[in-house]
Amino acid sequence: MSDAGGAVEITRLDDRHRYELVVDGARAGFAQYRLEPGRVVFTHTVIKPEYEGRGLGSRLAKHVLDEAVARGERIVPECPFIAAYLRRHGDYEATVDWP
Repeated sequence: MSDAGGAVEITRLDDRHRYELVVDGARAGFAQYRLEPGRVVFTHTVIKPEYEGRGLGSRLAKHVLDEAVARGERIVPECPFIAAYLRRHGDYEATVDWP
């Protein structure tokens, strides 16, 4: 992936229960989750202030949600950022269990 602001990578780190978003080799943010049987609960999402306003949070949200859907997991949005993204993108509604 590339962005006007540099190369972007999103990696799932199962041992840390998070996805990390890296821009040009520097960690720019993350989405924390916990797994439950058949569900992924998103608990916290952070984009560092110096990376805000570049659409990176939305890019991260779309990536983690698309992966959950592809794995057949139900999505539980405890994180306010992920919940707001889901409200704006109703195409995920069939896979969401609202807390």
